[in-house]
Amino acid sequence: MKLLRYGPKGQEKPGIVDADGTVRDLSAHVADIAGVTLSDAELARIAALDLSTLPAVTVDRYGPCVAGVGKFICIGLNYSDHAAESGLAVPSEPVIFAKATSAICGANDDIEIPRGSSATDWEVELGVVIGKEAKYVEEANALDYVAGYCVINDLSERDFQIKHEGQWTKGKSADTFGPIGPWLVTRDEVPDPQALGMYLDVNGSRMQDGSTETMVYSVAHVVAYLSRFMSLQPGDVISTGTPPGVGMGIKPEPVYLKAGDKMELGISGLGVQKQSVVQG
Repeated sequence: MKLLRYGPKGQEKPGIVDADGTVRDLSAHVADIAGVTLSDAELARIAALDLSTLPAVTVDRYGPCVAGVGKFICIGLNYSDHAAESGLAVPSEPVIFAKATSAICGANDDIEIPRGSSATDWEVELGVVIGKEAKYVEEANALDYVAGYCVINDLSERDFQIKHEGQWTKGKSADTFGPIGPWLVTRDEVPDPQALGMYLDVNGSRMQDGSTETMVYSVAHVVAYLSRFMSLQPGDVISTGTPPGVGMGIKPEPVYLKAGDKMELGISGLGVQKQSVVQG
C-alpha cells in the first residue's frame, strides 16, 4: 500500500493510493497515518478495504507521510563511496545522530536556506518508518518491526555541521530540512530494501545516482543496532544514509544550493519529491 497525508500544513488528512493511481480519502477509517495505524493489524485492516468505495480526492499538497514522529534518527557515512568523497573513513559501527522533528515537511514543500548559511547541501536517502516497538531486536527479524519506507531529503548545512563546535545536529535540523514522502510504502511492497535505485537532480542535472545495495550497514542491521541503545516506537523515522554526489564532494570546489534552485529526487517504487529552494 501507498499511504499518505494530504492537505494544508497542520490540516492534513490520511489517504491511500489505489491501483489506478487515484488518491482516496481514508478519514472515515483512520484518524491519521501515525501511531497505532502503523501496526501490522491496522495495516492489514486498511489493506482489506474496498478502495473503490472511498472518496477520490485531488491532492494539491502532500504532507509528511507520517504524523507525530517521536524520533528522527539518521545514520551517517553509511555508503563507503560517500564517506570517501567526504574525506572520512568508513565507520566501524553505524554513526547515529538526531534530526529535529521540527525539520519535517511535505515532500514537495519549499526548502528554506537558513539565515547565515552558505553551504546548504542535498542528500537523497531511504527512510524507514517503525511500526511497532523495537527493543533489543535481532537483525534476523528486525524488518518485522518496519511499517514501511519512504523518500527523504536529508538536507544539511555543512558549515553549521562541520565548522561549528559540537555534534552534527545543528547542521541537520533547520526548518524544512526533512521532507518525507510523498507516501509511505508498506514493507510488503518492498521485498528487499537493499535493492532500490535512488537519484537526485539539481536544476535538471543528475547529482546523485546510486542504490541501497551499496549501504555499509543494511536496514535490518541499523534497526537492530539502534534498538540496543533506545527503544524504537511506532512512527519513529530512520534516515539511512546517502550515496555519493552531494554538493560538498564536488571538485575542485563544492557546489551548494541557492535560492531559485530546483531539486527532484526519488527512490524506486517509493515516489518522487520536487522542491524549490527559497531564502529563509
